[in-house]
Amino acid sequence: MIRRLVYAALFAVVGLAAIPAVLVPIYAIPAVHPVSTLMLAEHFSFQPYEREWTPIDQIAPVMIASVMMSEDGQYCFHGGVDWDALGTVVDQAVNEGEAGRGASTIPMQTAKNLFLWNGRSFLRKALELPLATYADFVWSKRRTMEIYLNIAEWGDGIYGIGAASRFYFNKPASQLTARQAALLAVALPSPLTRDPARPSAGLRRLASVVEARARASGDYTGCVLRAR
Repeated sequence: MIRRLVYAALFAVVGLAAIPAVLVPIYAIPAVHPVSTLMLAEHFSFQPYEREWTPIDQIAPVMIASVMMSEDGQYCFHGGVDWDALGTVVDQAVNEGEAGRGASTIPMQTAKNLFLWNGRSFLRKALELPLATYADFVWSKRRTMEIYLNIAEWGDGIYGIGAASRFYFNKPASQLTARQAALLAVALPSPLTRDPARPSAGLRRLASVVEARARASGDYTGCVLRAR
């Protein structure tokens, strides 16, 4: 009986691992529009949600730069995981006795959105690492950014930059201003509580910092924006 349970557990683990192993190469195909686990949950629970797939060429460059400088300033220079930043966060977590949110790169957040669950835990973070490294190896930086911007949650039932830009600013993602892009970028860490269209004073201050960083980003965004 115990042996059967062990075999069943191993079979389940292998089966779950095979899902991203197969889907990551498929998601590299430009015509494929991946959906997140949150979007699947909305669908199967019959909850309405909005998502408008927007090709990266139709997203304002300042939006891309703002997200990179807000979420992952070393995006162009790491292999899916920022090990230096992660080491700092792990040291802090060990000293403080709990897991932190920091050091999640854009590939890690994309892997989490596609294959894992929300919530703060060392287990989920540990699973993100090989998934992000694998995805970064298979996908170009440009494709990763395209997927991330099209599956990120930007509010209750609002997924992707296309739906977010229309919901909050009544315009396509290609027409976003630098200020609007910065507000959308700083809303990402807490999409259910931060409203880019009605920002608090604190959110406006964060957006000003990101707007300045995006304006001066230069080579930090070259792996995506130079390819346009």
